[in-house]
Amino acid sequence: MPRNFIAAILLAFAGLAAGLAQPAFGQGESWKLLTPSVAANVAASIRIQLVDKGGKPVARPLAIASVRADMSPDNMGTMTAPARSLPSKEPGVVVVETTLTAPGRWAITLSGSAGGLPAKGTVIVTATAKSAQAAPPPAVGHRIVYYRNPMGLADTSPLPRKDPMGMDYIPVYADEIVQSPGAIHLDNRKIQRSGVRTVAVSRMVLAKSVRATGIVAPDESRQSVLAARFNGFVEKLFVTQTGDSVRQGQPLMRVWIESPEVLIKEADYVGSLASGSDANANFAASVLRQFGVPQSELDAMAKSGTPTRAITIAAPSSGIVMEKLAVNGMRFSAGDPLFKITDISLLWVLAGVSERDLATVNPGQKATINFQDDPSASFVGKVLFVYPDIDAATRTVKVRIALANPRGRLRIGQYADVRIDALVSAAPVLAVPVSAVVDDGSRQIAFVAEPDGSFAPRQVSLGARSGDMVEVRAGLKEGERIVATGNFLIDAESNLETALQSLAPGQRP
Repeated sequence: MPRNFIAAILLAFAGLAAGLAQPAFGQGESWKLLTPSVAANVAASIRIQLVDKGGKPVARPLAIASVRADMSPDNMGTMTAPARSLPSKEPGVVVVETTLTAPGRWAITLSGSAGGLPAKGTVIVTATAKSAQAAPPPAVGHRIVYYRNPMGLADTSPLPRKDPMGMDYIPVYADEIVQSPGAIHLDNRKIQRSGVRTVAVSRMVLAKSVRATGIVAPDESRQSVLAARFNGFVEKLFVTQTGDSVRQGQPLMRVWIESPEVLIKEADYVGSLASGSDANANFAASVLRQFGVPQSELDAMAKSGTPTRAITIAAPSSGIVMEKLAVNGMRFSAGDPLFKITDISLLWVLAGVSERDLATVNPGQKATINFQDDPSASFVGKVLFVYPDIDAATRTVKVRIALANPRGRLRIGQYADVRIDALVSAAPVLAVPVSAVVDDGSRQIAFVAEPDGSFAPRQVSLGARSGDMVEVRAGLKEGERIVATGNFLIDAESNLETALQSLAPGQRP
């Protein structure tokens, strides 16, 4: 075979091999980032251009098949952001629209073709975020004191530098440094994002509902006991059952008199009437009344002219028969209880009020009471008396509440839920929302909004609490505006600021 023919075949194979080994880009071509940094968490357009080895744009038409944005340069490749590519009229330029959700370095990976040749590559974009306390660009004469970490960490630098994520430290100017220890500045964006809200310190009368549990008890002033005043026997009972309702003066029983003293006084009474000795008759009648002989029996003896061995005893008061000890035919002695009667038209509720609420509960206050048999029904009573002793076991104080009992609906011994409307302060006092006070256990702090836009911590002394309001006894003035919500964020910022201010400029890291 001629030598020239063999050489031609070898040259053809060499050309084919060179075509198969052609790189993804044209010789020396690469992607160039035209937008090196964007703001984090803000929609951005990133321009990327395909250039040759001389840095000139590649004129071949681009067709991008896919685009991906992730934080793989910072070892967070699983954190991605949605991205899409748009064509551009500039030669070799691709516009990537995305929102990089966190500050740091992001990898933008493009995959497609340029003039029919594969085009794939990655560029690195830096997403930056300004600190909430970052100052505006310096005016003439502003002096930079130090530079703060852009992520809010407690480190500073006397010279400009970058953090590990490539973000620039933020300059702090002399006229920005707040003179009050711990005071901080917040821009409007951070105030809105963190939900900071201020309220004015004002005066008000504090009231609260004191809650307690109680038991229904009889009114001690409406109880009566019928006791025997002489020896005798029960001949007949007219009220035979416990729980019967009786009226004052209603006959309860007929008794036979055994006592000689009563019989002698009856004879004196009848004899004095017969002899016309009114003084002796009146004296004997008064003694018989002390023995429990009713006036109706005295009138009957005066009319008949003879003493009686049996009398009728009536109810001393109206109410319910709570105890009936008398039985037909039984013998009783002087002093023996026979009936116990209680008027339940007005009852007491004995409530156990916690020791911490004792100072706010006083006689005359309104009490709302609910019972378990019908929680929707409420009864209104009035505090009558606060007992002078404290239960050592429960640390509660017994409070007596008067409560009307219409139609006998309530029962003695019934369990009650009590709510007493108590005044915490008789006169208006300075008060703020409870949420406005940061309590670390040893002191209480409120943040005052200063006229220059800063927030200064103020130690306060607290008094009584009423619901979501608390009395301020010292530390604030009426009309000052304090932070009511979002103060834990400000507290964290204030602690950082205090720590930084404790360092001299030369000592700052």
